[in-house]
Amino acid sequence: MPKEYLDHEYQPLLVKSIKDRPKFPNKSLLLAACAACIGGTFQYGYNISVINAPTAYVQNFINQTWKERYQTDISHDGLTLLWSTIVSVFTLGGFIGASIGGTLSVKLGRKGTLLTNNVFALTAALLMGLSYPAGFFELLIIGRFFSGIHAGIAICVQPLYLGEIAPTSLRGGMGMGTSIFITGGILTGQVMGLKEFLGKEEYWPILLSTTCIPAILQLLILPWFPESPRYLLIDKGDDEGCKKALKQLHGSSALEDELEDIMKEKNNLVGFQAKKPWELFADRSVRWQLLTIVLLNAAQQLNGINAIYFYADYVFRQSGIPGEKIPYVTVGTGACECLTALTCGMLIDRLGRKVLITGGYTLMSICCILFTLTLTFQDTSPVFPYLSMACVFAFILSFGLGPGGVTNILTTELFIQTSRPAAYMIAGSVNWLSFFFVGLVFPFIVLGLQQYCFLVFLGVCSSVATYIFLVVPETKGKTFLEIQNDFQSANKRNACNSDGVGMTLLSTSL
Repeated sequence: MPKEYLDHEYQPLLVKSIKDRPKFPNKSLLLAACAACIGGTFQYGYNISVINAPTAYVQNFINQTWKERYQTDISHDGLTLLWSTIVSVFTLGGFIGASIGGTLSVKLGRKGTLLTNNVFALTAALLMGLSYPAGFFELLIIGRFFSGIHAGIAICVQPLYLGEIAPTSLRGGMGMGTSIFITGGILTGQVMGLKEFLGKEEYWPILLSTTCIPAILQLLILPWFPESPRYLLIDKGDDEGCKKALKQLHGSSALEDELEDIMKEKNNLVGFQAKKPWELFADRSVRWQLLTIVLLNAAQQLNGINAIYFYADYVFRQSGIPGEKIPYVTVGTGACECLTALTCGMLIDRLGRKVLITGGYTLMSICCILFTLTLTFQDTSPVFPYLSMACVFAFILSFGLGPGGVTNILTTELFIQTSRPAAYMIAGSVNWLSFFFVGLVFPFIVLGLQQYCFLVFLGVCSSVATYIFLVVPETKGKTFLEIQNDFQSANKRNACNSDGVGMTLLSTSL
């Protein structure tokens, strides 16, 4: 290749700064990430788990309210339907939130969208807190719906913000903030639901309304930190705002390196505008990236993690744990997942994304086989219940080590600035639809296949592990443009292989 081409056209994609990259985030960057996460995906995890503890109390409230209105007890089927609606409407809200999150992030900015999103969280907390004194269980349904919208927007926009404020060398670790705070939210919801805290019957309206606390904390803290530097420069053309944001987030020493990376991406995108989701589907240049995030986000819900939690209660009882102590063991599973997410955050920029997510799905495949065997022979020996319990924790550890955290990071890294919001809308929509599908179909799968349902999840986990190993490149330490170039090179190789030597010669001559 002629030297002048290397000096000019290909330099932005191939040349990296030789200066030392930061190995740890500075205080301002870390606080900005925490402020984004506490009112973002922490709320998502919290609202998933906090609804479990007051199940019986909320059902009693629905029955009492129904009796006061109609002078008769509600039917069992009617009560089940209303409770299922309260739980599952969160998923519907999440899908709607994911569908609008990308558009809002372009219109209002990443930080602006996160702050505005708290309106849904505060409204939800107010409605759920007032449901009992007002005597309207319908307020719970509306409140959970608003919580879902908040979660859908947050899980779409927050990883976008984290990925864009982080320097290239720390993007993996910073991106793991999404997973760490989801698992932290799940664990906090489990702890708050214990009887020692707000798990008693008289406290359930307060328990459900505590979702306002993270929202208030974010409204107090996040305004002190800047908007995404990439959004300021590439989307808004605000050079000074970008420099000021980079200086606050990375310090003066790293400002030039990060500004250079952003300028390269901006120059590569001259004349391009933010794409809509349907435009992304029509763009053949990103078909492999799009297929990758669709598969990974679907697999994140379909890989069996929900089945593990479903079977956990049965396994713990079979192991001889008293029923009243099971909530505390469940807290242990939440703590296990949280610690694994933290571990993944420390390893991801050393081992790489591909190693962790492929290894995670491979270990989950092995756990599916072992768990099927231990459940099948559960009554043949007293040792099998304990082996089953070990499989529960091993599966959760494997999920947290890779799929639980790396999926969101890859959605950020596989797309450039103009495609990223639309990619998150698609990924979020697929994730929430898969979540809804699991909730709808999973009970029938368990009823029909019993412990052999894990063979279905074995097929999902092993297939995804194979796909990642064969198709997805390593993104560790690469700029967004370099990652894009890796996929484009692969697309060109595939095109050459499929079209034959004649097309290769024609392309060369052109």
